[in-house]
Amino acid sequence: MIRCRMTYQKTEALRYTGNLDLQKIWERFLRRADLPVAYSQGFHPQPRIQQAAPLPLGFLSRAELADIYLDDDSLAPSDVVTALDAMPYPGIEICNVELVDLSLPSLASRVLSSEYLAEFFDPIDIGELTDRVTKLLAAPSLNRTRRDKAYDLRPLIESLEVMTSESGPALKMMLAARQSATGRPEEVLAALGFSPYDARYTRTRILLAD
Repeated sequence: MIRCRMTYQKTEALRYTGNLDLQKIWERFLRRADLPVAYSQGFHPQPRIQQAAPLPLGFLSRAELADIYLDDDSLAPSDVVTALDAMPYPGIEICNVELVDLSLPSLASRVLSSEYLAEFFDPIDIGELTDRVTKLLAAPSLNRTRRDKAYDLRPLIESLEVMTSESGPALKMMLAARQSATGRPEEVLAALGFSPYDARYTRTRILLAD
């Protein structure tokens, strides 16, 4: 058995596909590519496909991670890439495939942070945006409510900076993504005084523990 770590983009065709459905799509993708996916043990064997971190509905990504276990030790990463490229699936673009030691902890347990790009749909004054970001970062706490539960957003924001994308002013942010503490970019926009629906969100990186 081998463990392949996929880095892939989730593009427009799958923007509104949830994490559970994405898991099923990966199963079909691998089956179409005729790759020998390994299955779990027990009464209800499941394909051994592990996503790093769920991506909120409506978000795009340039750097999703998934570990795929295959029942063929002779396969090299290049073989896997060739098989997948031969049977492309709309909405998934493979960026890289590498072998990962089977003994390493699960992918999800190693996720520390996620980096996002929030691109505003409408024109916005970059000076005003910069002022709002400066004030937010200076705040000792940012009390918010998620699912009727109060929490402090401020320690979940590891970095936040104003930048310019092809469409105009944007925000690049690194947010905690641990299982017990996860920051969401739309909540950062809300804390800045914008509507969560004012921007397009793209995950650009997932940071793993060593």
